[in-house]
Amino acid sequence: MPDSPAGPPAPPIPLAELLGREELGLRRIAGPDHAELLWVHTSEMADPYPYLLGGELLLTAGVQLTDADTYVARLVQAGASALGFGVAPVHDTVPAALVEACERHGLPLLEVPPETRFTAVARAVWRLMAEARHRELRRVTRAQQALATAAARPDPVPAVLRQLAVQLEGRVALLTADGGVLHAAGGRTAPDVQTALARLARVVAPAAPAPTAPRTPSPGRKPSPSSAAETRGDTHLFAYALGGGQGLALALATPRRDSGDHTVAGIAVVLLSLLTAPHQGADAAGRSAALVRLLLGASPQDVAPLLGDGDSWTVVHARRADGAPADPLNAGALGAALGSALSDVDRATVRILLPGPHEPVTPRPGWTLGVSDPSPVTALPDADTQAARALGHAEATRAPLSTHRPGTGGLAGLVPADRAEAHARALLAPLSGPLAETLRCWLSLHGSWDRTAVALTVHRNTVRQRIARCAALLDMDLDDMDVRTELWFALRSRP
Repeated sequence: MPDSPAGPPAPPIPLAELLGREELGLRRIAGPDHAELLWVHTSEMADPYPYLLGGELLLTAGVQLTDADTYVARLVQAGASALGFGVAPVHDTVPAALVEACERHGLPLLEVPPETRFTAVARAVWRLMAEARHRELRRVTRAQQALATAAARPDPVPAVLRQLAVQLEGRVALLTADGGVLHAAGGRTAPDVQTALARLARVVAPAAPAPTAPRTPSPGRKPSPSSAAETRGDTHLFAYALGGGQGLALALATPRRDSGDHTVAGIAVVLLSLLTAPHQGADAAGRSAALVRLLLGASPQDVAPLLGDGDSWTVVHARRADGAPADPLNAGALGAALGSALSDVDRATVRILLPGPHEPVTPRPGWTLGVSDPSPVTALPDADTQAARALGHAEATRAPLSTHRPGTGGLAGLVPADRAEAHARALLAPLSGPLAETLRCWLSLHGSWDRTAVALTVHRNTVRQRIARCAALLDMDLDDMDVRTELWFALRSRP
């Protein structure tokens, strides 16, 4: 078959789909009932072999058809997928010799009725190809989104493998150079398939030489291929080398190999290469060291220098202004815009930690932000609460940004802190945490039911019920300004 310098513009079209277009009136009269069409070509040459790329539906009226057997044999040798024979004006019927030759050589033969133009057949094939291409792009896009979401999970490597197994409907595994399985997902495979996958993994990711072996490659030695494939019965096997210098390979065993599968597998290879690569850079190393030390019992003060410059931290809470859920990708982008790589997504809320001195936080298009006071690392839980309250205040007042406003002294500064805290504990003792927080938010928003409901993300009737419960438990008239003032002072002094 002649070499093809470029692949087809779209996925192959099953012959059955073309035969299903009733308006064309095509009828298969010889050869197998399955074939995949990549091109449409019309020729009246006695031997069109030199002009075929392979995979064609060749259309002809048989103008120069003299030796049917030789003609069909040459088409099969060129890799043609099917032959369409137009009835009239040259032949009234499809020649019997052509029918016999196509049956003998296994080439599908289609009868094209007189009323169907060859251009109509070509147009139908290209329309089917466009539809298939659109389906493939949608499938690849959905797979890419699913794999990216999986990569953002706390267990990214197993999550990506599980999602890839779902997308390809097969078995996937992350293998070491010696064939060891690090992670796997999907249905079980036969032992011979597992052996074959391990062999393919060694082809694309060969084991590193022993320390005593010379490191200089031998002259003329070819580098390992980036991928390898073979077939075992109806199972297609593939192995892809991962980047990062870890000697790992992605192995696949799938029941089919559609045109979009290679693209989906390539996306997974890129993600897994990034996820399995060793951490680089001082910032990443510092964060990793801080996490390890915290898990091993170090105090926050000890790990603070590893997390960034400065001894103060600011917490930012953010939500999408359009109400759409946040994801790790746009959370990371927001964090980068604010100057920090420390971001997290908790349900619909993005939380960002800004270390040390930083530029003032300014509104960001498409986001509603709540900002805490700068706090030492030991007070980060309080700063987190401040940011959450500030975000609720921003949403309640429909402002793009709200910053926590600490007490400025005044009359409150005349009361010693320990006495103020003792008074607050005694006064607010009947209130549970949710009730006290609802009362604090309601007072901060000047008794607005609707704004408090927005800030706390509850129904306004829930706010009314909680405030009524607070009034009953405290045995106070919350419409009295003196009462409100005393409660606000206590809530601000409460530890």
